[in-house]
Amino acid sequence: MATTNQASGGVSRQVLADHVYEALLVALMDGRLEAGTPVSIDGMARELDVSPTPVREALARLEATGMVRRMALRGYRVAPLFSPEELADLMDARLVIEPANAFMACKHADTQLTAELGRAIEDLKAAPRGPSFAEFRAYWEADERFHRLIAESANNQFLLSAYNALGGQVQRFRFFGGLGVTDADYAIAEHTEILKAFEAGDAELARQAMVDHIEGVKQRSQHDSEARS
Repeated sequence: MATTNQASGGVSRQVLADHVYEALLVALMDGRLEAGTPVSIDGMARELDVSPTPVREALARLEATGMVRRMALRGYRVAPLFSPEELADLMDARLVIEPANAFMACKHADTQLTAELGRAIEDLKAAPRGPSFAEFRAYWEADERFHRLIAESANNQFLLSAYNALGGQVQRFRFFGGLGVTDADYAIAEHTEILKAFEAGDAELARQAMVDHIEGVKQRSQHDSEARS
């Protein structure tokens, strides 16, 4: 019985930590927690009616994405939106990692993987693209799923670790707060070209299609960043 209670407690703690993470993520993506704003662990715990522990865990997860920064002796603050130069650096890093992921994943892709990639694209097409995070969240999650499927299917733990360190697409999607998704049609078309290469079993074509996609995202991201600055 003790083991069951411990397991139940572990699950409950994880559910609570995920709930706090979700609440903070929504506030950050919608801009309700503005850049430079300090995030008080105790204050957020009171607001969400939880202990400080899940707030601390959620902030540590968000720090890994670059959404918040921990300042020595000053706690956490909301990170500013990436500058055009920072976005360019992020996309350049993706250009090193993700085409390699696509090449390696395509070499041993099966029908299950291509079907899952296809479903992610269909979910992108169906997802709302409105200005609030609640409206474009399903789109973001489908986009994240597409890229993660490829990263995990490359079967290279070091590439996957490097991919995870980039924090996914969260920094790119911060620019859609208040605007909505601005480049969905381009991104869906580019994802479709990647899928076609996987279906053809052409690893080099998959690599090049991913290069073209990331290059496109880089150009559009810089445009969005400059428009906001």
